[in-house]
Amino acid sequence: MSVEAAISVLKRAVELDHLQSYSEALVCYQEGLALLMNVLKNTKDDSTKTHYRDKMESYIERAEKLKKLVSEQKEQGTFHEKIHIKDAAIGYSYRRVFGKYLEGNVTEVVVEDPYIRNVHQIYNFLRFCEMLVSSKTVREIRLLTTKDEDPESQTNQAKRFQGLKNSLKKYNITLIVEYSSTLHDREIRFSNGWTIKIGRGLDYFKPPDGKFSIGYCDFNLRECHETVIDIYLKKG
Repeated sequence: MSVEAAISVLKRAVELDHLQSYSEALVCYQEGLALLMNVLKNTKDDSTKTHYRDKMESYIERAEKLKKLVSEQKEQGTFHEKIHIKDAAIGYSYRRVFGKYLEGNVTEVVVEDPYIRNVHQIYNFLRFCEMLVSSKTVREIRLLTTKDEDPESQTNQAKRFQGLKNSLKKYNITLIVEYSSTLHDREIRFSNGWTIKIGRGLDYFKPPDGKFSIGYCDFNLRECHETVIDIYLKKG
């Protein structure tokens, strides 16, 4: 394993650290330190070994401080981190972004997103609900969105939501859909205290190149629009 690979991952950790993407930063610190440890094991020169050990100690110290900071902020209910998804980036499926925040027996999820109206937007919401079903603890999903302006489209929107409601009932989950004509903000709240604000709501994926292209089914392989995700933990 090359030292360049290890340093590259550790530099990415520092970058994410500065961007307040703490969870991803800690993962990169861990991966980078493991890579650097392998390099150290295969190094014969004593001065080079000392250099790598010093580097490792500095990164370990920062990672430990970051762990402590995150733990303290979560305990105080002041935790806030950011995920900056770059244009055309992949690897940001709903499960990747939201999955870790479903820990702790989440029973209720509130989604406020004004643009769950068009077919692809409702499919996005369906995929989000599928992820919630797999958690096995969610019992209620509340959606606040806006109605389409066209009466025929409103009817189709309502029919699609009704179909989803009926399907979710089979998993003992109640879907409650409410409408607002003034809703602008996009926010998702879990009953365990996590709140996620996404600039583009659930619709942060680019259209696929075609129905038979990679990323059409697996959203982890779908390119994204640039967007910023803010994650908060609110206690009480």
